[in-house]
Amino acid sequence: MHGVKRAPQTTEAREARKRKEQAKLQEYLKLNDDVLARKKAKNWSHESLDLTTRLLSMNPEFYTVWNYRRDILTNGIFFECTPNDVNDILNTDLDMTMTFLRLHPKVYWIWNHRRWCLEHVPDGPEDNPIGWKAQHWAMELRAVDKMLDADARNFHAWNYRRYVLASMPVKKPELDELAYTTRKIEANFSNFSAWHQRSKVYSSMWEKGLLDETKSKDEEFELVKQALYVDPHDQSAWIYHRWLVGNGDSKVLLVREIAVIEELSDLEPDCKWCLESLVHYKRLLLRKHFSNITDPERQKILEECLCTLATLENIDPPRLKRYEEIAPHEQELEPQLALLTGVSTFCKPDKTKSAHKPGGKVATPTTKGTHGKHDDSEKSEDV
Repeated sequence: MHGVKRAPQTTEAREARKRKEQAKLQEYLKLNDDVLARKKAKNWSHESLDLTTRLLSMNPEFYTVWNYRRDILTNGIFFECTPNDVNDILNTDLDMTMTFLRLHPKVYWIWNHRRWCLEHVPDGPEDNPIGWKAQHWAMELRAVDKMLDADARNFHAWNYRRYVLASMPVKKPELDELAYTTRKIEANFSNFSAWHQRSKVYSSMWEKGLLDETKSKDEEFELVKQALYVDPHDQSAWIYHRWLVGNGDSKVLLVREIAVIEELSDLEPDCKWCLESLVHYKRLLLRKHFSNITDPERQKILEECLCTLATLENIDPPRLKRYEEIAPHEQELEPQLALLTGVSTFCKPDKTKSAHKPGGKVATPTTKGTHGKHDDSEKSEDV
């Protein structure tokens, strides 16, 4: 573990450890050769199944052995079993993979084998043809809940959760899943996967007409606003906010959210996500609603974008070239806007304070030569 000093080992202890590791390696290699030889010979026996269990417990990422295990079951063992026996065997494999997942929660092949087991549960019992399937899928959802309790941001578990919800023979109400994501987000706003799951649920419910999109979006904006104010430097809520805003068809919505972010930016003047979002939404406003904005407003929005980009160059130097690349496009955003503004002003902020709003020093924009280099003859004037 980090920060924990290792106790010095004696020469004898190191040698003993090395011998133990060598013995374990030899055992693994011998077992590996035996299992692969049986696979090549198409040996579908119970003994071969037991050997795959041993090998996978040593190396659960060995996908060839997972495939061989499934071949043993489908080509051999299942043929001699009743549906009840098949159900019991699959139960055993589900228990085994859960043990593996506790140690290796992000190994794809373990999750894949659980999927295979669930998809091969037979019909039964006789009095309820979907009884076993419904029971297994409900248990699987509870298992995923436990996995996410242990690690709420395990994207493998979230992705698998969507698969389970879609596959359950008795569907879970989507409102229940919405409530689940609310609990996860309120426990930790920085949960990308929970926000993503929430967007999936809402999209499905809007498509089915189960919720009013406008009303539910307004409620979501309140939730995401809380997240933004709690930690404006966290990316996850900003990504969700952009999903809610969408392609910017609503001018009223864009203006409202820009005002909210500007208020937050006043409190957090050096928050890069605030500033990036302001540039994104203001550019969207110009693109989508150009004809509904007055000439002075257009020029003001453009200047604000350029000033904000200049501030971003200062507070986020690793992405300086990105912001420089965006800035010229602001002048080419609309041909009409270029004609309107002529030579647009470009804010150069004071290094000691934020300049994401117009003010301080304003300079004429740099011009590019044939090789993309900036002209050094830049003149400044006070505003």
